[in-house]
Amino acid sequence: MQGLLLAGRYRLVESIGSGGMGRVWRAHDEVLHRAVAVKELTAALYVAESEQSVLLARTRAEARAAARINHSAVVTVHDVLEHDGRPWIVMELVEGESLADAVKEHGRIEPREAARIGLWVLRALRAAHAAGVLHRDIKPGNVLLGRDRRVLLTDFGIAQIDGDTTITRTGEVVGSVDYLAPERVRGHDPGPASDLWALGATLYTAVEGRSPFRRTSPIGTMQAVVEEEPAEPVNAGVLGPVLAALLRKDPADRPGAEQAEQMLAEAAEGRASSAAQSYTPTVRAAYDTAEPGTGGTRVQTAATTPYRPMTIEPVPAPQKRHRLRMFALVVALAAVIGGGVAIALQHFGAGGTGSPDGSASTSSPRSGDAKPSGKGGPGTVPAGWKRHDDPVGFSIYLPKGWVRSVSIDKDGLRQVDYSPDKGKHLVRVAVDTDPDFSSSYKHMSDLDENLAGRLRDYRQLLLKEELFRDQPGARWEYTWDALAKDAPHYFPGPYHAIDVGYMKSDGTEYAVYESSPADEWTATKEQFDRILRSFQED
Repeated sequence: MQGLLLAGRYRLVESIGSGGMGRVWRAHDEVLHRAVAVKELTAALYVAESEQSVLLARTRAEARAAARINHSAVVTVHDVLEHDGRPWIVMELVEGESLADAVKEHGRIEPREAARIGLWVLRALRAAHAAGVLHRDIKPGNVLLGRDRRVLLTDFGIAQIDGDTTITRTGEVVGSVDYLAPERVRGHDPGPASDLWALGATLYTAVEGRSPFRRTSPIGTMQAVVEEEPAEPVNAGVLGPVLAALLRKDPADRPGAEQAEQMLAEAAEGRASSAAQSYTPTVRAAYDTAEPGTGGTRVQTAATTPYRPMTIEPVPAPQKRHRLRMFALVVALAAVIGGGVAIALQHFGAGGTGSPDGSASTSSPRSGDAKPSGKGGPGTVPAGWKRHDDPVGFSIYLPKGWVRSVSIDKDGLRQVDYSPDKGKHLVRVAVDTDPDFSSSYKHMSDLDENLAGRLRDYRQLLLKEELFRDQPGARWEYTWDALAKDAPHYFPGPYHAIDVGYMKSDGTEYAVYESSPADEWTATKEQFDRILRSFQED
């Protein structure tokens, strides 16, 4: 395809992106001597002839929708043509990356920058709505970030234009399910508020690094969109109340575009929006049943007050005995049952960005092999992975061949190891019904302090409080140079580890840990994200 000349004018130079429906090429306009982007509708190659007309109509609708909008934050469409029986769209070339790519590369976007991005997307939407166009597919992949800091909205492929005859079938839902507004999932006609809801979900993904409603299946995701509230964002800062306003379930309860623009403008300046706070749901103050002196924790939430994050307050208690739960490999590393097993850590391709979410699908088997995807796409379990229903009281997905052993089982603490190669690559799950600390963050801080003096070249990379499925938790990541003398069955050399822990309201602490040689960390981190999202306590 490279070098192909379309319509005697546009010469394809290189592929710069692809998705489920098409591929985008960098091309050269040989008439006007400028660089352009050309969108190839690759889906047309794989559908029945009877579907070709629908795809062609959608492509023409995309071009027609974008052409009706005159705004600097909307990607300009230059031309629509047909080649090889398929439609192609010639567009403005944006040098940069998508918001989805930026989140994937950096983990998350800072709140003020996310608010700035959202502000420009909202301005594009206001221009589109004023022209009678609903986008209907706002998501991180359709927000482009130029190297010159421009923000542009693209892909009006499923846009709806006032007065046009629909080109979707009765009952058909189009768009990315993670970002479908609740009213659209219910089958109601979308309006401008539906685009604003999708913008809220997009900005939530930007600041948190994950979609607010993604579950293990499209059905589970849509159910979450309709019935569940998103986990309270922990990285959103002043943008948090704006997200809460945009993600109200009832479209009538969401702010209008003008008010939302003001909210985002204030957040982009680092200021809290009083208007956004008025949209945040209020709840009565609530405490758990822990009484003073029990060593429990109490959770306090706002009571008819402006938005503020949930806080965890330690309840006064006598100092409990100190029992160090050492997740590092330097202590209590048991030999893995099944000697001779040596299975390499699975590596995943760049396409494997999705993973099982925290909420188990009701259709998932309780044991045995998970249904493989073969591709490792979003919301799927990779081929060759297996579900383990552990007798300690949790379930987890791991690659086949990982062997279980128990490293600690006493005083309320049960610690289970899984490894394919006697601990060189290790996943450890701990369940502590009688923890020594009032929070996982305090526990990990204590471990961090101890390891600093025990491990050679120990380096803390990350230690922070965060919510895990609405429970107070912490994330800890570090590296060290392992020595053979540190523990039996050990593998010398630079190592990398990550530990995520959280406290349940009943006082039980859970933690999931993984470590591997440092030079394999990219694959290990991707694997850990999948494992963590698949983890379920019984």
